[in-house]
Amino acid sequence: MTCLAEKEGFDAVCINTVSDSGLAALRARLSIPVLSPGQSAFHVAAMLGHKFSILTMWERWFPLYRKTLKEYGLESRVASIRAIDVRPDTQELLTGKEDIVFAKLEEAALKAIHEDGADVIVLGSTTMHQSHAYLASRLPVPVLNPGVVAYKMCELFLDLGIAHSKKAFPAPEATKDQAFLG
Repeated sequence: MTCLAEKEGFDAVCINTVSDSGLAALRARLSIPVLSPGQSAFHVAAMLGHKFSILTMWERWFPLYRKTLKEYGLESRVASIRAIDVRPDTQELLTGKEDIVFAKLEEAALKAIHEDGADVIVLGSTTMHQSHAYLASRLPVPVLNPGVVAYKMCELFLDLGIAHSKKAFPAPEATKDQAFLG
């Protein structure tokens, strides 16, 4: 049985979490492009400046960033990871909290720039997308919205007719897709 994304005719898969959870497993199962917000945004940030900072809602996510940054070999490019200590809301996102959250994000971003040496700011979650325009209009460095960057990278891969290497992400010997389909 082929993985459903390809069987159903999808051209690509774009994961919607900066933790990039499932990226390697999906690349092993699929031959269509599989992109993720963390990997896409972190690499683009490294192209836009010498150092970048990750701006996030809460410190609890720091280990996820450290893990992916280590896997991608980008630890030396990180100026800092800063949190505003506001619990993320995956349902309402930032709706109704803009006045408080946006100001806290701006303050933390300015510290990352002026105190930590960040040349680029990466939003630490796709749940923070609503803050992008606000921050981009107020900060003196590029601000990356990881979900949008991953989506645009998907478009680029499709336009170029490329996908991840199956040598780097070989298919498993045996698949157990049915176990996950319920």
